[in-house]
Amino acid sequence: MSIRPGIEVASLSDLGCQRENNEDSYSYWEPASDAEFAQKGRLAVVADGMGGHEGGQEASRIAVQVIQEIYGDTPATDPQALLTAGFQEAHQRIQSYATAHPKLRGMGTTATAVVVLANQLHYAHIGDSRLYRVTREEITRLTHDHSYVGRLVESGVISAEEAEAHPQRNILTAALGAGAEIAVETPPTPVPLKTGDILVLCTDGLWGQLTDLELQRAVLQNSPATACRALVNLARERGGPDNITVQVLHVV
Repeated sequence: MSIRPGIEVASLSDLGCQRENNEDSYSYWEPASDAEFAQKGRLAVVADGMGGHEGGQEASRIAVQVIQEIYGDTPATDPQALLTAGFQEAHQRIQSYATAHPKLRGMGTTATAVVVLANQLHYAHIGDSRLYRVTREEITRLTHDHSYVGRLVESGVISAEEAEAHPQRNILTAALGAGAEIAVETPPTPVPLKTGDILVLCTDGLWGQLTDLELQRAVLQNSPATACRALVNLARERGGPDNITVQVLHVV
């Protein structure tokens, strides 16, 4: 698929150093027609599956596929509403798949999806994958971690620095496929973007092994493709205990 001018995109997913298979999934999509592109813009999704080897792989695959399907096939309305609908449908399909395959019960996945449309950012999120916005001046995490440790940070029990090394930081409190209902995290209003802004979507296999400052430097000093490789290499150098997935979108 060709990428229209206005953005530079690169993605990379790596097994890591300690896993036998990759339970992460990702995608980047643009409509085929220019008319639809003007209405829907660009979609990027990252997901990190859980529930055993096959269960995690299937859950993240289903999430990415369904979110893109719903966003791409539904007549254009509000991009934020389409993203939320995609998450809700993915949640239901993952649960249906687990019901049809009893050995996979308990499967689920994080998901972080962004839409870039007319210099505005829409996003939807659940779990502990992350979305960052990087500028020359700062790096800002736009999503919250839906995890046990994330709750401790938000309630003031521990600091953000303590959370990074907490032994229970990987316990999720929300995921697609888990529970009867889900509460999808979305921004109250679209986030304005300007030329030079860089969006980074990544799973915890990446952000868990490096600092925000290291991430900021990597994407500012390199092209998106080179930055993806540099970030994955750094996570692997530090043990790579999990699958590692990153997408970088540079607004040009």
